[in-house]
Amino acid sequence: MRVLSVASECVPLVKTGGLADVAGALPAALAGQGVEMRVLLPGYPAVMAAQAQARVLRDIPDLFGGPARILRGALGRGVLHVLDAPHLFDRPGGIYLGPDGRDWPDNPQRFAALCRAAALIAAEGAGGWRPQVLHLHDWQAGLTPVYLREAGVADVRTLLTIHNIAFQGLAPAHMLSTLRLPAGLFNPQGIEYWGRISALKAGIVLADQVSTVSPTYAEELMTPEYGMGLEGVLADRAADFTGILNGIDLDAWRPPYDAPAGKAPHRAALRAELGLPEAQGPLCVVVSRLTGQKGLDLLIEALPALLRCGGQLAVLGTGDPDLEAALSRAAAGHPGVALRLGYDEALSRRMIAGGDAILVPSRFEPCGLTQLYGLRFGTLPLVALTGGLADTVINASAAGLAAGVATGLQFHPVDAAALAHALTRLCALWRQPAAWQRMMANAMAHPVGWDASARAYAQLFRQMAG
Repeated sequence: MRVLSVASECVPLVKTGGLADVAGALPAALAGQGVEMRVLLPGYPAVMAAQAQARVLRDIPDLFGGPARILRGALGRGVLHVLDAPHLFDRPGGIYLGPDGRDWPDNPQRFAALCRAAALIAAEGAGGWRPQVLHLHDWQAGLTPVYLREAGVADVRTLLTIHNIAFQGLAPAHMLSTLRLPAGLFNPQGIEYWGRISALKAGIVLADQVSTVSPTYAEELMTPEYGMGLEGVLADRAADFTGILNGIDLDAWRPPYDAPAGKAPHRAALRAELGLPEAQGPLCVVVSRLTGQKGLDLLIEALPALLRCGGQLAVLGTGDPDLEAALSRAAAGHPGVALRLGYDEALSRRMIAGGDAILVPSRFEPCGLTQLYGLRFGTLPLVALTGGLADTVINASAAGLAAGVATGLQFHPVDAAALAHALTRLCALWRQPAAWQRMMANAMAHPVGWDASARAYAQLFRQMAG
């Protein structure tokens, strides 16, 4: 079974979010299911630097304003195909944003180029290898089915996976010809979204199958509250739309202790590193983008409830300037709050290892990975009841505690009052050592790897390929 995964980011080469973790983990997870998955990735500077031994498979004389090449390189033990197009990808700044923090103005062309390269590999193969299925990740790969159709490729199937519907890859209508898209598709039943081109909608409408990253998020996306204007389109695809839960790489996320008791020295080291005193409550950690979607404004409002019962908060992240400023004020005004602004992979692991609980108060969360890291490390997740958070955490309700199966806490509705109540519950549980230790043991034993999901993907790919 041959599958080409088309993604805009992929660990360990380039990452801005969970999509990269999924794209990096799936090839190895699927290998055990008899699926050969290769990855197609843009040739950003970091990617090109890691592929010095890559060989050229074919040249593309003109790809949206300049020459390009498709290369064959390596991704761990697997094969990586790179779209080497320096005029589109060899530039400073982020992969989506320039040094000024704004979207690159030619993002539509950049990721349309990735889609055209994927369609070319599907049509003609790459070094003698031709996929049976294209696994398309988010809007950056969403135009691929359009280009496949225009090329007359009918024997390669497509699966579009929605990682976050909030990002839709919109472009003005006048770019139809620039992006080489057929004008006949620019209508409400096609790729048009409120007068603009939507790359994500193109993928939803034209891919053979559509998936998202948790069963609950799949249900949520077909409602006005979560569908971001695409709920009707997804409802029309309900028969071909499924939710397959993300997992994490168990080897990459192996806790530095085997049992709950092993957390104590890591907690002490984390407090020392962050300048936090000993406390009479749990040390709660947040590793997140600081945005409204992630519910950090709710946490700031509910923070007094945690501090009143002796809890502490350590935050690592960056994002909205107002949220950064509010958290900075909280850290300056209370010895039980620590803040580190920025992205630091090593520190995030130390925080998850040393924290008692990890907080994920997201207003919506397609899957979420930090709560999975928390489960793996016995750092109990406190999460909003939404999306993948609802699918992965067993609530410490009266029934969950009585049955001895709880792995964390959930709260609903997603507002500051409910979060404050959940933080108070968390502190009360922390003062019950037997119950807390049992929850930690449950969390560390909870399956968070890729085994079940890899089987589901493999089965779907085989059904698609016939």
